[in-house]
Amino acid sequence: MLMVRAIIRPERVNTVLSELCDAGFPAVTKIDVMGRGKQRGVKVGDVFYDEIPKEMLIMVIKDEDKDDVIKLIMKNAKTGQKGAFGDGKIFVSPVEEAYTISSGSSGL
Repeated sequence: MLMVRAIIRPERVNTVLSELCDAGFPAVTKIDVMGRGKQRGVKVGDVFYDEIPKEMLIMVIKDEDKDDVIKLIMKNAKTGQKGAFGDGKIFVSPVEEAYTISSGSSGL
């Protein structure tokens, strides 16, 4: 199992979630987050924004679904043809165990 954490622009969330659901990946946790990337914030006129609002999508998937999920998120979170600074990041890490609280069953 793998945990995928995608930090993306808020305006791209609904599209990404819809496409994930349509592709058979409906289980997602969404969290409002603030932060900055390599660009170190954004200056608009005389105002500097050090922390920029983003959304973090968290999901646990089967190892064999990784490439499909990553491609789907990248395609739908990107702004424009080439993308832009601030479109986000995707992090993938292993999950050793998972349990369903209501049933006590392990795995996905």
